[in-house]
Amino acid sequence: MFSKDIGIDLGTASILVYVKGRGVVLQEPSVVAIDKNTGKLLKVGTDAQQMLGRTPGNIVAIRPLREGVISDYDMTERMLKEFIRKVTSFRLFKPRIIICVPSGITEVEERAVIDAGIQAGARRVYLIEEPVAAAIGAGIDIAKPDGHMVVDIGGGTSDIAVISLSGIVESTSIKIAGDQFDESIIKYIRRKHNVLIGERTAEELKMRIGCVFPPEEELSVEIKGRCLMTGLPRVFTVTSSEMIEAFEEPSARILEAIHGVLERTPPELVADISNNGIIMTGGGSLVKGFDKLIESHTGIETRVADDAISCVAYGTGKSLDSLDGMQDGTINLSRRKQLNG
Repeated sequence: MFSKDIGIDLGTASILVYVKGRGVVLQEPSVVAIDKNTGKLLKVGTDAQQMLGRTPGNIVAIRPLREGVISDYDMTERMLKEFIRKVTSFRLFKPRIIICVPSGITEVEERAVIDAGIQAGARRVYLIEEPVAAAIGAGIDIAKPDGHMVVDIGGGTSDIAVISLSGIVESTSIKIAGDQFDESIIKYIRRKHNVLIGERTAEELKMRIGCVFPPEEELSVEIKGRCLMTGLPRVFTVTSSEMIEAFEEPSARILEAIHGVLERTPPELVADISNNGIIMTGGGSLVKGFDKLIESHTGIETRVADDAISCVAYGTGKSLDSLDGMQDGTINLSRRKQLNG
């Protein structure tokens, strides 16, 4: 009857919910479908995602989180409420919830996440930064005085951080991630093939043949879109080397951000990182060849964590054990360190 603590990876593309003692119990896209006329919530998660780009006039399917932060507060709260209801049966007490946020989040955005969590039925809300959760989830012992670099590429933000002694020493959060990769595919295909494709087709392309480093064998896939010249459907083939071209700009921006963090990191920790390597987490790290691209640019061994997509959720879940030692609400470690420093 007592409440179970819950960890939530509040992602732009998908939401993962971890319940203490049960592991990751829910992984669904962060999409809600509502009836515009009545304001009624029709579907959340997977069911709502299938409606994206396919709805009649009175139904809208929206993603209430953009670039790692809440863009539609009301919808985020309703979506969270729905997901929390799915994973908890009747409870005597409200659960304590720990929510994952990007490391570059502002205090106003933090406040919005905390309020949404409380409104959705939490007794208390704690925050943890994505790279810290990703490092814990990837099995790194972050309490040691040993430097580790985590590159977490999600749907809306890429978080790059150097972690030592349970805190973030140096970090950056850029709004270039999975969504921007999808957008760059749409733009590229429009420019090169004169064809318009939708977000879902772009995402499918990214998952099937998307790569940022020349692959061992060329892959190709047939896709359908609307020809901009005739306005009629058209089928054509896209290859993996075209994907490298399409991804050139976003991948260069991520490399630049990694380089910037390394430049600002104290030399002792840079030495640790070159021994320990760089670890990649998040769905975006599954784009083929990303680890090789980073390795070729930095000269530091790079690997993608096992189960990269759930890494942050597992890390958030593991940190539920230390909830009692955490402060309520905003626990932005790096900011607190700067204040005390």
